[in-house]
Amino acid sequence: MEWSGRGHVLAVRPHGETSAIVELLTEDQGRHAGLVRGGRSRTMRPVLQPGNTVTANWRARLADHLGNYAIEADISRAGLVMDDALSLAGLNAACAMACQALPEREGHAPVYRAMEVFLDALDNIDIWPMLYIRWELGLLKDLGYGIDLSKCAATGATMDLTHVSPRTGRAVSREAAAPYIDKLLALPRFLRDPEAEFEPGDIANGLALTGFFLQRRVLWPIDRDLPESRVRLVKALTDAGRI
Repeated sequence: MEWSGRGHVLAVRPHGETSAIVELLTEDQGRHAGLVRGGRSRTMRPVLQPGNTVTANWRARLADHLGNYAIEADISRAGLVMDDALSLAGLNAACAMACQALPEREGHAPVYRAMEVFLDALDNIDIWPMLYIRWELGLLKDLGYGIDLSKCAATGATMDLTHVSPRTGRAVSREAAAPYIDKLLALPRFLRDPEAEFEPGDIANGLALTGFFLQRRVLWPIDRDLPESRVRLVKALTDAGRI
């Protein structure tokens, strides 16, 4: 069994004295683990960092075996964000969320491509939090739990959608939401209008919205919870006044 392709490094775990088990997010193979012999060497450690994109060749005798990776560097991002606490928090949250939410060896090409856009923007604090939230929204959709923002669940209106029902995952207009405002999740404008300007609280509301559905629809049914690194991301953005 063998395949080759590009992948984003999600996680690296030591294996024995010199090797490492590496999880990649690939376009065709999805989240896929493999053994890298010599993965803990001085040469490979900088390559096998979460957030880096690599070229990988995977081989195994049988399809259900762990298999071995031969990996070469493609795009190195980890070193660029290492001294930026906020960007590093975003990087760690995205990688951990992919590991927690994505089933192994199941292709999710849109999630892979959207993550590449997010990773490439990590040097711009003005846009990457928005891209992270959009990535989580796309993750929900690709896993079959998409939030319906097309029209109001109560009235059918397509304008002035301000909230989302936590029960149905459908948008609610301002008028219909008024009597139930404390029971609904706020919908940031940038999620329904790509050209909308940011409003105060948009990032906090976006993270709360996607986090709610990821936790309850994706993670809790498989006895998992939101990664600690995502919790730390929310705190880091809050402390920095970016939320």
